[in-house]
Amino acid sequence: MQKTVSFVFVWFALVLLLAATVTASFMLKGPAGLAVSLGIAFGKSGLIYWHYMHLNEEEGLQRIAALGAGAWLLILFAFVCADYLTR
Repeated sequence: MQKTVSFVFVWFALVLLLAATVTASFMLKGPAGLAVSLGIAFGKSGLIYWHYMHLNEEEGLQRIAALGAGAWLLILFAFVCADYLTR
């Protein structure tokens, strides 16, 4: 029963974050809207990683590997942004 409650809680949190994303897309424009939307997306991906991919049940090495993958994506995204801004 505990797993079902946690799945429902995470699903409800994801639905609330989806509503926040839709609201932010209509209410906020420009760089502020982008920053808020990216923050909400980061929160949603964190919930999915932590709960649905069972990182909360894993040992240290798997958590480090997942954090490393996220860090690598941030580095690649930074390179794409730097390339775009220098052209």
